[in-house]
Amino acid sequence: MERNPLVEFKDIYKIYTMGDTEVRALDGVSFRVFEGEFVAIIGQSGSGKSTCMNIIGCLDVPTEGTYLLNGEDVSNLTDDEQAEIRNKTLGFIFQQYNLLPKLNILENVKLPLLYKGLKDSEQKERAMEALNRVGIADKYHHKPSQLSGGQQQRASIARALAGSPSVILADEPTGALDSKTSKEVIDFLVQLNAQGNTIILITHDNFIAARAKRVIRIHDGKITYDGPSSGDEIIRSTVLARKETEASV
Repeated sequence: MERNPLVEFKDIYKIYTMGDTEVRALDGVSFRVFEGEFVAIIGQSGSGKSTCMNIIGCLDVPTEGTYLLNGEDVSNLTDDEQAEIRNKTLGFIFQQYNLLPKLNILENVKLPLLYKGLKDSEQKERAMEALNRVGIADKYHHKPSQLSGGQQQRASIARALAGSPSVILADEPTGALDSKTSKEVIDFLVQLNAQGNTIILITHDNFIAARAKRVIRIHDGKITYDGPSSGDEIIRSTVLARKETEASV
């Protein structure tokens, strides 16, 4: 019997009107993501990948089409309903960490748990467990400014994990990091996936996308590739990107 997908796009369109011009940010996109997958959605600026991420993350709704999250149609929810779904089902990792500077790391990681009706002692226990998983439990009392970029991103990952989400959505999670720290963060996402976490990674970087098990490439609002990261198309793109990087040095 076929498994039910966690995330399913059915012929999704997102259309903007700018004056007399119609812009199709997403133009009939369909795909499914199943439990335990590590999927990279890749595309250059303007490709539609950010719009795709916003709809997956219940930050926006499609113009047309159906979006099922955990089997529930979330295509046309109100803002409050979207917020409830985000808090219940999704864990977010952002490029700029989005940590509140006046709160310590423990308080930042506890934030998603405030809306779950948990006792403070349980919030703290779950937050500390998440911090321990990412290896910075000893930094719980530090403010974000006292941590390195890599440690701040680990705190962001802990915040995503604390709510035990069905899907972890990582939006350009290495964009603000140097290459060494970027590798450490991606290594950690690979490790989380190996532990059973479902991860959707949004990136423009071929090298990072190649670390996922599956790649969905978007260009001009359409899917141009959906397959294993070891596929010929991805390998060619990665080799080309490497050559362009070396030529610019």
